[in-house]
Amino acid sequence: MRSVIGALGLLLALAGCSGEPDTGPGKVRWDREVCVRCAMTVSDHNYSAQVRGGPAGEKGKLYKFDDIGCAVIWLDQQSWKDNPSTEVWVTDYRNGNWIDARKAWYVTGKVTPMGYGLGATPAREEAALDFEAAKKHVYTVEEKTHSHRGDSHGHGEPGE
Repeated sequence: MRSVIGALGLLLALAGCSGEPDTGPGKVRWDREVCVRCAMTVSDHNYSAQVRGGPAGEKGKLYKFDDIGCAVIWLDQQSWKDNPSTEVWVTDYRNGNWIDARKAWYVTGKVTPMGYGLGATPAREEAALDFEAAKKHVYTVEEKTHSHRGDSHGHGEPGE
């Protein structure tokens, strides 16, 4: 009986080890998963993002995005956005490797899935933005190009 219980315990331990970790970027099933914010397919290996986190006391759930702009805006809407255990990951625009989005530098003028135009890199490049400046850039783009026309906020069609 002890050997059966021991074997069962070993199987449970191995099963627990085979799952995805609670930290770091996770695997992306390219062209099969959708962005949490905009529901577009996550397909561009060089401009994707992930957020891992949740309310205090919960293990780090993974959320995937097709563009760092979607991740920034979506995370700002979460009550747990300032939880110190919240992680934000972004792919390096040159090679698709995952890097910590808060430590990354952002080059503007890139063609990205949702048009925010930011390419992340781990090393500072000329005129690159840090994460806080990149977030401001995202909101500037959101205001200028992603606002809905014809809504009740004074963004009617030209000439109205």
